[in-house]
Amino acid sequence: MASNLKEKTISGVVWSGLQKFGTVMLNFISGIVLARLLTPEDYGIIGMLTIFLAISNTFIEGGFGSALIQKQVPTNEDYSTILYWNIFFSLFLYGVLFVTAPLIAQFYNLPLLTDVLRVQAIVLIINSSRIVQRSKLRKELQFKKVAIINFSANLIALIVTIFLAWKGFGVWSLVLQQIILSFLITLFYWIVSRWKPSLVFSKQSFRELFNFGGFILLSNLFNTFCNNIQGLLIGKVYNSSTLGFFTKAQRTELLSSSFISSILDQVSYPVLSELQSDKEKLVKALGTFIGTSAFLTFPFLLLLILLAKPIFIILYSERWLGSVPYFQILCFAGIAICLQSVNYYAVAAIGKSKELLKWTIVKRVLGLFFVVVGLKMFGIYGLLIGMVVTSWLIFFINAAVAAKYVGYALRNQFKDLSPIFTLSFLSFSVAYSLTWLSINNLYIDAIAKFVLFVSTYIIISYTFQMRALRSAKDSLSFLIKKVKR
Repeated sequence: MASNLKEKTISGVVWSGLQKFGTVMLNFISGIVLARLLTPEDYGIIGMLTIFLAISNTFIEGGFGSALIQKQVPTNEDYSTILYWNIFFSLFLYGVLFVTAPLIAQFYNLPLLTDVLRVQAIVLIINSSRIVQRSKLRKELQFKKVAIINFSANLIALIVTIFLAWKGFGVWSLVLQQIILSFLITLFYWIVSRWKPSLVFSKQSFRELFNFGGFILLSNLFNTFCNNIQGLLIGKVYNSSTLGFFTKAQRTELLSSSFISSILDQVSYPVLSELQSDKEKLVKALGTFIGTSAFLTFPFLLLLILLAKPIFIILYSERWLGSVPYFQILCFAGIAICLQSVNYYAVAAIGKSKELLKWTIVKRVLGLFFVVVGLKMFGIYGLLIGMVVTSWLIFFINAAVAAKYVGYALRNQFKDLSPIFTLSFLSFSVAYSLTWLSINNLYIDAIAKFVLFVSTYIIISYTFQMRALRSAKDSLSFLIKKVKR
């Protein structure tokens, strides 16, 4: 069984990786094309509404998706109950947003937001009907199907969105992109999962799943609110253009920092849940997930900081250079974000949702304090620094909680991460030293720094045979075998 779970884990990493790679490529293409067809103001309008839709989506999820994965043997009654609840609650939330849309538009002093929110909020109803199917496929480690669904839906939505933007739909092309993408993913989940609900709503199933999922819901609400409060603050204090630069920087950073970590996050929770009764294997798996994530994401984000300016010019044009300093600061937060979720999921896997809620309140209240005070004292750059401090605070608290309940001692986690940290910053320093040569051509300078950074990192990794390197090689070897078959 252990070898079977290991193969499923590696397979999940590989297929999640292929899905994420495909999605990232599509999003990059989308960003490149749309950045030339749309304006920072268009992105800023969407950014103003993000917090309201994100919180509503979190309410719909309700922690039930996590509860279904965490439960050892969920029944068809459990799945059906959650489906009906999600649909009912999404209709209620849509009604709330429809009625309050004029007030939100008045808050930002932008009348267009009323119509945008009323249309965009339709995604809540669509999303509510796929949570069960998604959780079921993840629990069964069917990541190949998940990968195909997400890539196919993103590709179709991208083609339609580019066409709409080219035709001059402006901000509405971004609104319709979300609706089309949500609809396609939901449709494909229903087709692929082949699960059909029963005509039953069990109060007992609801209570049982809510006992675990309720704490996850409250924890996720705090996380969602604090992760999206920046857009609300910037949109209110500054203008849609400034928020547009911030939104582009944040989306690019999140796309980058989550490229590897979200692959592992998607696989780690069901795998760690499977190992919840064996602490020794649980700790070993947790260490492997964290080490692999750090080994791949630390150097990647530092390299992006180093090459941010030419990357933004190539991808988005000089119109978006205002996003570059925001992006570079956010990448330092991204390094910590890469490590947060796996520790969190390890604690959730053993059923400690109440503890997660308690510590989420602590870290998010402190984080909100850093962001608001930073904005008040130093403007938007103070807000960004507050986001960086918050990200590292969350990582340290999550690691401490995992050490207490899972058994992955804090000193062991830092001991495992310190060689990767050291190597990443050493490679960064070596590549940054080329700045002193004052190469006049921006792109030649970028290529030289890239080659020097990557060479330093790979050579030292192979020389010292780092454990995280072996984990990455195992996943790659598995992928090659699959391709040969």
